[in-house]
Amino acid sequence: MKIEKSVEIKKSAADVFDYLKYTRNQDNFSVWNMTDPGMKKIYRGTDGKVGFIYGWDSTNKNVGAGEQEITGMEEGKRIEFALRFTRPMQSTARAKFEIATKEPDVSTVSWIFDSPSKFPMSLFTPVFKILLGKDLAKGLVNLKGILEKN
Repeated sequence: MKIEKSVEIKKSAADVFDYLKYTRNQDNFSVWNMTDPGMKKIYRGTDGKVGFIYGWDSTNKNVGAGEQEITGMEEGKRIEFALRFTRPMQSTARAKFEIATKEPDVSTVSWIFDSPSKFPMSLFTPVFKILLGKDLAKGLVNLKGILEKN
């Protein structure tokens, strides 16, 4: 199951990358992070560097529990994550931000989510794509508002 949403932001790719590389900034734009501001969070490693792990634990069933690890970066272009969900169901996924320069001070940011989908859960893939796609798109709109405001 692959979902990709994009937004155009009036900031350079370097500026966008410098904001997105810090996983803690997702608290400011990610729909899931903003759903339960009181969730328990843990951090291991150096934010903005490969190997940094952000863990969360929420009693809200729409947030659940799991962790996200920065697994790869290409300066100004891409940030990759491994996602390990433990609740409400155990699963793994990959996510990434891709940043492309459209004009010197305009970037296109894509948020890509990729997860295996095995039977019988694969039957719900079309619904998951719609729901997760809406959340990714809303997060990107939030990100655009933050970055274009500064």
